Amino acid sequence: MLARFLKRPPSDQPSESVSIDTLLEPKLRPANAPRISPLAVVDPKAIIGEDCEIGPFCMVGPDVTLGGGCRLISHAVITGWTTVGCDNTFHPYCVIGGPPQDKKFRGERTQLIIGDRNEFRESVTVNLGTLLGGGITRIGDDNLLMVNCHVGHDCQIGSRCILSNNVMLAGHMKVGNNVVMSGGAAAHHYTTIGDYAFIAGLARINKDVPPFVKCSDQDKIRAINSEGLRRAGFAEADIEAIEEAGRKVFFSREKPTMAAALAGYDLEAEDTHPQVKLLIEFLRRRYHGKHGRYLESLRPPKNKC
Repeated sequence: MLARFLKRPPSDQPSESVSIDTLLEPKLRPANAPRISPLAVVDPKAIIGEDCEIGPFCMVGPDVTLGGGCRLISHAVITGWTTVGCDNTFHPYCVIGGPPQDKKFRGERTQLIIGDRNEFRESVTVNLGTLLGGGITRIGDDNLLMVNCHVGHDCQIGSRCILSNNVMLAGHMKVGNNVVMSGGAAAHHYTTIGDYAFIAGLARINKDVPPFVKCSDQDKIRAINSEGLRRAGFAEADIEAIEEAGRKVFFSREKPTMAAALAGYDLEAEDTHPQVKLLIEFLRRRYHGKHGRYLESLRPPKNKC
């Protein structure tokens, strides 16, 4: 199983870059062997997959596993108990798998698990998990984390997300799939951001953000993310159903309370649209937690941040 993980998935495309080591020693190096700069520091206990490239002044710790085809350009640090999937790219000055910024952390063996085909731009930091938070920080597939993003301990990030420059994610929070967070946005710990949400620049997220919406300022829901849904391939009928629900719940001229608007939906009815059902279930669940954060209801009583 480990061998399959370390082997890079087959591709019809040629490699984009060839290190100088390979050019100088083509007959001495196996075709898919990792290419490691002599100026890099790679612990001999680290597990490096085939066709990886580790550039100068990078550091890879002893408890790190890199899947096939990963690329560390230069000055990148991957440490801690970190497992990285295939074809990820790490730009200079990333620190991946560092200890959590939590005073309760005492060096316990917690993890960071990263999927495939993610890109971590310059100065991105991603921390290990903590025991009270479940022990695992997790990042899915095909995400782009731009310059100076921070992912705190025990965060769970889905797939195909874009985190723009200087996005700050506090610990214990969850980001769904296909989420876009614009520059400088910050999210409170224990918040949840739903699938296909769009977060505007410099937004302050203190409460759970429902799926399919645009959010700005301090938790202000501005509109349904219709254009984002179209780009993602949603049918027009699905988008119209979500927009109709949004008009009733968020933008009604009659201005009913949120509880009254949600009570008008029978989620057991057969004709309930699946995306609308997902939206209403998310909103109902949000109010089960403290301060509009569902994950707060799952927080251990003695866990203080």
